[in-house]
Amino acid sequence: MGEDIEKPEKVEALNIDSKKVNHDYVKPSAHAVDKDSWQQVGVMLVTSFNCAYVLSFSNLMLVPLGWAWGISCLIMVGAFAFYANWLLADFHIIDDCRFIRYRDLMGYVFGRRLYYTTWILQFLTLLLGNMGFILLGGKALKEINLEFNSTSMRLQVFIVITGFVYFLFAYLVPTMSAMRNWLAPSAIFTITFEVTLLAILLKDGKRSEREKDYNIHGSKTDKIFNAFGAIAAILVCNTSGLLPEIQSTLRKPAVVNMRKALIMQFTIGLAIYYGVSIVGYWAYGSSVSAYIPSELSGPKWAKVLINSFAFLQSIVSQHMFCAPIHEALDTKYLRLDEKMFSKNNFLRRFILRSIIFGINTFITALFPFMGDFVNLFGSFTLFPLTFVFPSMIFLKVKGKSSNGVEKAWHWINIIVFSFLSIITTASAIRIIVNNARIYYFFADT
Repeated sequence: MGEDIEKPEKVEALNIDSKKVNHDYVKPSAHAVDKDSWQQVGVMLVTSFNCAYVLSFSNLMLVPLGWAWGISCLIMVGAFAFYANWLLADFHIIDDCRFIRYRDLMGYVFGRRLYYTTWILQFLTLLLGNMGFILLGGKALKEINLEFNSTSMRLQVFIVITGFVYFLFAYLVPTMSAMRNWLAPSAIFTITFEVTLLAILLKDGKRSEREKDYNIHGSKTDKIFNAFGAIAAILVCNTSGLLPEIQSTLRKPAVVNMRKALIMQFTIGLAIYYGVSIVGYWAYGSSVSAYIPSELSGPKWAKVLINSFAFLQSIVSQHMFCAPIHEALDTKYLRLDEKMFSKNNFLRRFILRSIIFGINTFITALFPFMGDFVNLFGSFTLFPLTFVFPSMIFLKVKGKSSNGVEKAWHWINIIVFSFLSIITTASAIRIIVNNARIYYFFADT
């Protein structure tokens, strides 16, 4: 791949006391490293988190919590997610080595067991997230079809179309850095579909004949478990579990630039996806649909525009969340001494992308209930990746030089968020079990 391959550079950095550098965790990558500006990464974060998933968050995050608890949890989870990502960005360079993968960082600091634990948690998150993207893209296409036909083709047809389009994009735009030329169109799509959506939501919400119910329904047990599930969904909308991989694309100083990009995400980006979620809940109350465009009053052109631009935007945004999987496979199977678009690597990448999107598309078509699994991967995987692991790294790397208050703070984070991970995972599993009666293969939802 020639100049496309970058090796982690040695720079001034944090140190782990009395530990020699283990170069097993400092490996080259088939994808570009140290190339992008913080503005480019910031725009990528803003547009990627304001993706088609936003169209489900009113239902997932606010219906189970109501106004008071909902707004409080949005603020608290958002603030803690920002802090945790800010903290993790500081550990991109340790012992003069730049760690471009989360699993490499955890393996270097804690050993092989945490390397594989991180690998499993992260890739489960990314694969399930990609299936969710494929499902939402399929739903958007089906909604467009319904605007022009009284009867629609099965959802599975649109899922297959979505999977194929995602495959083409990932094949022709192979790396996260290569997304740079697509971020401007993605931003235009994002602004257009979300401004149009907000306008219709405000119109629908002001209709006096519409009765809105903001009560939290269900038994006491249901309310408790559903509330924890909503907290997990809030985490999903704020973080990705792949910050080191995103940070790897940044030019030096990588820590400072990553934090600038995070500020953009948690100000501009957060204001948009929280705003859409809050207005959607205000407009329809506890009856808000799990896919908001299906509930909009119209006009027809606006519904088609929202679904069309949400679909087009998702083609770009889904790529960021799947890029670490592509990077791992490309680094292992492509010829690193050849360019990314050499004949051999072009063919090998075709096979690798075909396998990933073929499997993900088939599973999504087979079992199109990914919405119920958003809470599961948010709780089981993102709580450790976002909150627990950064505090563990802090105690290992900075523990001897930190004071008692700092150590206590990070131990509290580890204990509290580990507990929340267990509780929210149990809640997500309970929701899946309770809904098992409506699940069936190749459902046309």
